[in-house]
Amino acid sequence: MSKTPAQRARKHGSSAAVAPSGRSAPPEQPRKAQPGEGNPKLIVIAALGATLFMFWYFHLLTLTQMTQLSNGLAMPDSLVGGFSADYLERLRGVMDADALGQLSYVHKTAGTIFAIVFALTFALVFAAWARPRAARWAGVSLAVAFAVVRIAGSVAIDGALGSRPFDAGQATLASVLVILGWVLFTIVVLGGAAVLFVNWRRRAGSPSAGS
Repeated sequence: MSKTPAQRARKHGSSAAVAPSGRSAPPEQPRKAQPGEGNPKLIVIAALGATLFMFWYFHLLTLTQMTQLSNGLAMPDSLVGGFSADYLERLRGVMDADALGQLSYVHKTAGTIFAIVFALTFALVFAAWARPRAARWAGVSLAVAFAVVRIAGSVAIDGALGSRPFDAGQATLASVLVILGWVLFTIVVLGGAAVLFVNWRRRAGSPSAGS
């Protein structure tokens, strides 16, 4: 009657406890992550690319081209420091109904898409890589707030430009929303860049990075 591995180990030492075939079981290999598993890097890169494209298309292309319909006056969305009610009234005076309708259409399409894509991109950056829970939620909240403020600012601009008679109060509200939108834009971009930098430093300094 053959002895069990435990019995052979007690009689002949631990080397006798090896399986009869003489081969020990291979050590368990660490599980390799599947491509893309738990790694949002490619998604974030694609989202950042889409955000940059929409920023260029909306601010640097479309709104710049709109100045051809306003005798060179800049569109309100581009004025980081805001604008006065007189400026908006003067802009309305040099833009005809078709031009105002075109600006409103741009706000509803490219402007809205840019705000949403920007918010989703940086919400993903904060949710994926911001370690402290407070920083994660603050970043996501600020990104969403930017989209809300930016879209509300576009609605206020269109409302003031189309008001009859001209509504100076709505023009002032539009200016405040535009300024707040640019402030949130700056905070979110700097915060997202800081999160990406800290994450990169953390990965570069980890022991696995040098292996």
